[in-house]
Amino acid sequence: MSRVGKKPVPITKGTQVKIEGQHLSVKGPKGELHHDLPAEIGIEQKADELILVPRGNYKKVHALYGLSRTLVANMIHGVSEGFQKSLKIVGIGYRANVSGKVLNLSLGYSHPIKYNIPNQISIEVTKDNQIIVQGIDKQKVGQVAAEIRDFRRPEPYKGKGVMYVGERIRTKVGKTGA
Repeated sequence: MSRVGKKPVPITKGTQVKIEGQHLSVKGPKGELHHDLPAEIGIEQKADELILVPRGNYKKVHALYGLSRTLVANMIHGVSEGFQKSLKIVGIGYRANVSGKVLNLSLGYSHPIKYNIPNQISIEVTKDNQIIVQGIDKQKVGQVAAEIRDFRRPEPYKGKGVMYVGERIRTKVGKTGA
């Protein structure tokens, strides 16, 4: 059995949880999230914590048990505190700004890149070319950050491009002229 799945999920103050069969709704100060649990996983609410219960004892249940518990915990954390990912832009002339619901990127191509910001996601750009992606859904925040990074991945010779804050780029040695 999963050690992660056995741990109860604490419900933070100001968060409301509603269970209707396999459908879970979590509402908090930052927003509301919904999730349909697999039929193999049951959920019970006791006082101020949620307990997930596996239904059956076969391989698929073992795989879904810990995953479902983590998804529920991320929902509760997201509606109460939120998630964020930070990206930095490295390169001369590379810059970004936000106008309305569009992120404008200038990354050395012959054309500017316009990225439409999805719902439930907010993006802000600081003066030192740092992009901060925030939202209540962890998966959506990570996906948006990955899509922005893919516009100009960091290259291994000079380290220019869009990278996560704290990411280390292993630089290669260039050719030596004879």
